[in-house]
Amino acid sequence: MQKIIGFIALIGIAIGIAWWSMKPQDEVQQADGASSDPLKVGFVYLTNPGDHGWTYAHEVGRQDLQAHFGDKIETNFVENVAEGPDAARVIRELVEQGNEVIFTTSFGYMDPTLKVSKEFPNVKFHHITGYKRSENMATGNIRFYEGRYVQGVVAGLMTKTNKIGYLGAFPIPEVIQGINAFASGLRSVNKEASISVVWVNSWYDPVKESDAAKVLIAEGADLLAQHTDSPAMLQTAEKAGVKGFGQSSDMHEFAPNAQLFSSVNNWGPYYIQQVQHVMDGSWTTGEGPDHWAGNTWNGLGDDYLVLTEFKNMPADIAAKATAARDGIASGSLNIFEGPMMDNKGNEVLATGAVLDDGGLWAMNYYLDGVLGDLPN
Repeated sequence: MQKIIGFIALIGIAIGIAWWSMKPQDEVQQADGASSDPLKVGFVYLTNPGDHGWTYAHEVGRQDLQAHFGDKIETNFVENVAEGPDAARVIRELVEQGNEVIFTTSFGYMDPTLKVSKEFPNVKFHHITGYKRSENMATGNIRFYEGRYVQGVVAGLMTKTNKIGYLGAFPIPEVIQGINAFASGLRSVNKEASISVVWVNSWYDPVKESDAAKVLIAEGADLLAQHTDSPAMLQTAEKAGVKGFGQSSDMHEFAPNAQLFSSVNNWGPYYIQQVQHVMDGSWTTGEGPDHWAGNTWNGLGDDYLVLTEFKNMPADIAAKATAARDGIASGSLNIFEGPMMDNKGNEVLATGAVLDDGGLWAMNYYLDGVLGDLPN
């Protein structure tokens, strides 16, 4: 009798093992306390990704993120989302679609992202280029101004007219930092050159950008720079026989004879780092040496900003541009080091002092070398 009972027990165990092995894998993992569902990651884009500029660079970063994690994550994006209150609706819809991590990729999404972050405390939000944070909303940025210092060095060495044209998007600290970094690089090699700024009041408007470039060229500018996103400025420069710099992505193919180099935004490392911290449970917006997400602001030294090959310039100028780039990346060259004067003759930084990040975000002035006044 005991043999029969033992035999029946063995049969029962065998059936149980067979039943367990035939269960769908996701049910097995759920029984073990883990889920095989991919982490859903959503992105909000200002424009169509296209093949150039700001949104394109974010799309390249999203693709890098997807390639890095493979089927462990699922990414998606919403394009052509206007900055302002309605962005909150789009962000909220991404949450309702199951996205556990959301990246909003333009300055004007700051307040809408903050608002929605407070509604969904279990979702991790990342706002690109802003400064407001919450317990579940971090900020990420690239030190774009570092590339513009190198642009200023090249412009100062190449200009024949000593007149540089600069297209500004909006007069916010991020853009002002870039103008002043350009001026710092320019004046480090050429004390006679000056910068004229035209504000187009748009991140992306090819018609306005082209028109502004034509005005600057007509006024004698033989080098053009931009904090706008289309290649229209460079294309206009190419037709006029002047030189310029690309923005956010490599724009060489749009103006092969005009582009000196582009400052390329490399978002992939940031996206990968933040998603990894979510996956391993170390994501936090807290302060201190172990905070991973609170405020990330990296540049040339971390490959978040990459300068394309130096072209259409003499070899000795390319060598000086390389030295400036490498100096910034290593930390041996401080872009904003005193004495530093604004364009009204006032000292804004004493000799030997170095402007910290708080000072960078408080910039509400033009440095020496920039003409005119900042818009209110």
